[in-house]
Amino acid sequence: MKYRQLGNTELCISEVSFGTWAIGGGWGQANDNEAIKGLHTAMEAGVNFFDTADVYGSGHAEELLAKATKGKEDDIYIATKFCRAGDIYDPHTYSEETVRQYCENSLKRLKRERIDLYQIHCPPLAILKDGHVFEVLDKLQAEGKIRHYGVSVETVEEGLFALSMPNVKALQVIYNLFRQKPAEALFPQANAAGVGILVRLPLASGLLTGKFTETSTFAADDHRNFNADGAQFNVGETFAGLPFTKGVELARELAWIAEGRGNMAQASMRWILDNPNITCVIPGFKNERQVEDNLGTAQTSPFQEDELNRLRAFYEDKVKDYIRGPY
Repeated sequence: MKYRQLGNTELCISEVSFGTWAIGGGWGQANDNEAIKGLHTAMEAGVNFFDTADVYGSGHAEELLAKATKGKEDDIYIATKFCRAGDIYDPHTYSEETVRQYCENSLKRLKRERIDLYQIHCPPLAILKDGHVFEVLDKLQAEGKIRHYGVSVETVEEGLFALSMPNVKALQVIYNLFRQKPAEALFPQANAAGVGILVRLPLASGLLTGKFTETSTFAADDHRNFNADGAQFNVGETFAGLPFTKGVELARELAWIAEGRGNMAQASMRWILDNPNITCVIPGFKNERQVEDNLGTAQTSPFQEDELNRLRAFYEDKVKDYIRGPY
């Protein structure tokens, strides 16, 4: 496993790390025993960073992480998120009283005294511009409740504003072969500001595994079913904002990237890690097999310049006009 520094912090984290949305809930049925096995397999391979949120399974993902990392609290870094347990548009959700309670609840579930990276969970731009929530986070940091804080964003505009806050140390963004816009201006400016980049949904909700067909279906409690058109939250969080059938069609055109690189998933994440501004990818998983497959990304061959140009042209010519939702 290779490691990269998280912005200008002291944290050095595995370039292939993992997100826990799937094991907490929201992607259909999950099995706790399989989840724990997957977490242990990741840590044994050198993964030292996991991303979660207080709303993943109503806190269940945090509890699973506490169980899996018991006794390794100084070696395994955990990032969690807050605000979506409340009304994200209500300023009270970001008050000191409310945020402090969110933080204490997460600490209790994680069985930790400090959160390594505490992230605002895709808040509206108006909340970021109000600025009060950053004052609250500064207080929690001064008290030792959190080590660093960051923002999970939906749009480049939100990310660029977050960079103007002096103590923001990480941005979490959706970035993949179908969603390349953040690389244009956001990533270079983040790098210049000493802010790390965590990439979520690197496989576009599974589209970039190449395993789906136009007739693939998903369980009723899987966001790839109930949020396919953005009915519950930003459509960009599901299939990178692409209509599903269009995404399947486009993924088929990318099958060539797997040649000499294991499979499409590993190749897709290798492409992300080829960008030096990226700190890590955080793919999801449900079981040990998926963890092992994602870990293969670390040994996958980088892309050549002509291939990178081809993939950029593919995005510009065939993909970007189909992306829906704020971007």
